[in-house]
Amino acid sequence: MPEGDTIHRAARNLHGALAGEVVIRFETVLPRLARVDEDRPVAGRTVESVTARGKHLLLRFSGDLVLRTHLRMNGSWHLYRPGERWFRPRDAMRVLVETRPWIAVGFDLPVAELLDARGLARQRDLARLGPDLLSPAFDPPEAERRLRARADRELGEALLDQRALAGVGNELKSEILFLAGLDPWRTVASLSGPELSALVATARRVLLAAVAPFEGGSTTWLGGRRTTGRSNPGERLFVYGRAGQPCRRCGGPVRVGRQGAGARLTYHCPRCQPGTGPWAGG
Repeated sequence: MPEGDTIHRAARNLHGALAGEVVIRFETVLPRLARVDEDRPVAGRTVESVTARGKHLLLRFSGDLVLRTHLRMNGSWHLYRPGERWFRPRDAMRVLVETRPWIAVGFDLPVAELLDARGLARQRDLARLGPDLLSPAFDPPEAERRLRARADRELGEALLDQRALAGVGNELKSEILFLAGLDPWRTVASLSGPELSALVATARRVLLAAVAPFEGGSTTWLGGRRTTGRSNPGERLFVYGRAGQPCRRCGGPVRVGRQGAGARLTYHCPRCQPGTGPWAGG
């Protein structure tokens, strides 16, 4: 599933291309969207903004209409110039928003709906989101409070709970916990106050760093984060995807285990992240 930084970059690129432009064509193969478009046509409206909230992407049109999409595992948004060849087949297209300079195409979108302001305010998934790590209005104390409310959850699970913190996905989860020096199998309850504050601060720093260096390019970007700060693509991450390889800090073996109800893969270094997990003590 794309992480919060991916969605924020997609929103930024879509906003730069579409904001202020009039929609000259709107297409969808999704019956629910088509019914709304029949009653309240999207074509003829102006794109006011494109923003991200957690992992949700919101295209706002004039006349109180918002397109909310969630990419889940396989969805993506692409930008094309009129007449430019698409990178994906047409039968993967779910939504198309065309303006004179750009065509935005949503491929394989599992979640897409057109809402007015009242409907958006009542949208259940959005209403339940925790503080967005990439929002300028991010509230660290509220994020800490929400994590504390999940006292029995293991850290590797708690960071993925979008109701506690919005924006972290599985790859960055492992990287954040490595940088914070915390065992993913520790519970939230086991953290001291300073440890919890440092974890939240690390999560925000990692997400912001993942967004900042990347301007322009394809809208939905699915890789290339550099939590190590190294330019070599083969050295961009500390632990994620590196099971059995030497830790970039201590040289010990990176371990991987499955965690939580979804059995998500969690990578960590037992030496740099000592605790009570499966490889406690190294």
